[in-house]
Amino acid sequence: MAVLRVRGYALPDGEPIDLYADGDEWTTDPVGGAELVGEGWVLPGLVDAHTHPGAEEPGRPLDDGVLREDLRAHLEAGVALIRAPGLAGEPPDWFGRDDDSPRAFHAGPWIAQYGHFFDGWGRRAEPVDLPAVAAEQAARTGWAKVVIDWLVGDDVLPLEVLREAVRRVHAAGGRLAVHSMHPAGAAIAVEAGVDSLEHGMWLDPELLPRMAEQGTALTPTLALITASLERARAKPDGPDREWHVGGASAHGRLTAAAVEAGVTVLAGTDSRPHGGVAGEVRAFVDAGVPPHEAIAAASWAARSYLGLPGLAEGAPADAVVYDADPRTDLGLLDKPRAVIVRGRLVRRRRGPQ
Repeated sequence: MAVLRVRGYALPDGEPIDLYADGDEWTTDPVGGAELVGEGWVLPGLVDAHTHPGAEEPGRPLDDGVLREDLRAHLEAGVALIRAPGLAGEPPDWFGRDDDSPRAFHAGPWIAQYGHFFDGWGRRAEPVDLPAVAAEQAARTGWAKVVIDWLVGDDVLPLEVLREAVRRVHAAGGRLAVHSMHPAGAAIAVEAGVDSLEHGMWLDPELLPRMAEQGTALTPTLALITASLERARAKPDGPDREWHVGGASAHGRLTAAAVEAGVTVLAGTDSRPHGGVAGEVRAFVDAGVPPHEAIAAASWAARSYLGLPGLAEGAPADAVVYDADPRTDLGLLDKPRAVIVRGRLVRRRRGPQ
């Protein structure tokens, strides 16, 4: 495999770098004959921390061809790492390892109570059985994902059940993500000490300091939720409209407040077409998150949360290179100069710097 070279200024610090991809590791030791594939501002690969590739719509089965197309779209956008907190089925062995796939963490199929979630997707369990189901999943893949609330008026998973799920998942060496879109669910998730709260609409901002202290991350899927506002406002008056409009209207402020409180906030798209994490970064900034922190949520901070280092000696050879500092022009996130994943050149844009 050819040795690739990138140089320029590395985020998060903006310090000069000159790196060589020696297989799937970065090294600062010069390698003769290395090909300079990117020069400019260098990020350690983008991250989409909430994506569900492989199914064209809710309830459809996992499709190998769709999965490959979705993952390729992530790569083309500079996404070197994804976390899939819920899939339409168990993925094939090549998922996360193939040259046409970003690195990947996944939680297997969603886990939900009977009567919750999309028909045809996920595993159903009675509350008494749910902790064991989650622990079994986490033991196999490192993550489990539990849907703890669903529609307005549905029962929320009891706190003691979620606490037991957290305990068993952690005992199995895994981490637990939860879906919540209601105030009671979000409060239970924080009280139980889950590893990540997905969406978190209606999360009480007073819980943010506790989340920061105990290390519970928030993946707000902000662009998707705020984009639903127009549809929500067209609903008939009633509890569902009140819930949707009120939660989505406040979600940007909540996201900015979480960053301000020191919560680990992750960028995740939760939508099709795939490869749109740059739009989530811009939604963060529109909500008041400083550009540096918004990009961190889709790059170095997300990689650190998922256990991967950035642009350092011996780190995985992932990088995305831009012509200028993307913090000063977020539009650059859509136009990478070069994308390197596993020490391989995924994409290079030729032409003037």
